[in-house]
Amino acid sequence: MTNEANNDLEAAKQFAAAFQQLREQVGKVVVGQEQVVEELAIAIAARGHAVLVGVPGLAKTLLVSTFARALDLDFRRIQFTPDLMPADITGAEVLHADPETGERSFRFVKGPVFANIVLADEINRTPPKTQAALLEAMQERQVTSGNETRTLPEPFFVLATQNPIEQEGTYPLPEAALDRFLFLIKVDYPSQSEEAEILRRTTGAIEAKVQQVMNAEQMKQMQNLVRQVPVADSVIDYAVAIARTSRPSADAPEFIRKWVTWGAGPRASQNMILASKARALLQGRLHASSEDVDAVAPAVLRHRILTNFAAEAENITPDDVIQRLLQETKAHTSALHGDRAAGIGS
Repeated sequence: MTNEANNDLEAAKQFAAAFQQLREQVGKVVVGQEQVVEELAIAIAARGHAVLVGVPGLAKTLLVSTFARALDLDFRRIQFTPDLMPADITGAEVLHADPETGERSFRFVKGPVFANIVLADEINRTPPKTQAALLEAMQERQVTSGNETRTLPEPFFVLATQNPIEQEGTYPLPEAALDRFLFLIKVDYPSQSEEAEILRRTTGAIEAKVQQVMNAEQMKQMQNLVRQVPVADSVIDYAVAIARTSRPSADAPEFIRKWVTWGAGPRASQNMILASKARALLQGRLHASSEDVDAVAPAVLRHRILTNFAAEAENITPDDVIQRLLQETKAHTSALHGDRAAGIGS
């Protein structure tokens, strides 16, 4: 093994240890939600954005702010409301008067989007015009005001929340906008024992102290290392097969044609590979496998697969479709690779 490979492996082990420390620090404040914490860490390591969907009171905002403290990142929270304007997010040119000379000039006042982690709280409660201003910053990682373009700080993440109930008067994100998010993370109710522990922690006088695990520069190093994690062609073929099989074409499986209106695009397979690399790295490995793809596929696909009325009538959710999709795709690709191996051996 070369020195460079040894260094990369050592870096992977260091980041895996840092991730374990991150889980411990977040666990001081947020009880349970291990899967949510892992998926959030994967999204950040993969330099992606995420949507957290859960009913009120499940500590979504607390979770994101705790991540920011543990990673020593600049954090801003934006409460999305129907009257929120794009300038309230990105900033605006304001007229400034020099008190000494009386000279007037326009100066740009940065909005809350100029932070490392931006929490877009209840993003579906603001009109599309304001949503678009944030989504542009997510995609381009810059803000244009007047004739000037200003680069956002690195690392930069948008972590949005949505409430799955009380949909009246909301502005659901369109599919094209949702596609810009790496993950859609489901935040469920805690277990009975976890809920009891929440009460013990939050009704007492002791406040948990979160220690710093990593800084912005180390986070950027990890993001660069994620891109260097190798992936076998068979794993890439598997991710591509999952995305392509999800589309209701003439040769798609019967359950896809029956339940799915629109399947996942190429960005889905791209994100599955990036997230698989990040997951491998956070576990101290320098290679991504099909097991990593299976682990990240639900969070990557559930907001990219649009089910139809027939699925709704049968209480079939996108997650149900994804689980069956993974099973059938794995069986098909395994058989295909087996046929290829047989052909080579003959």
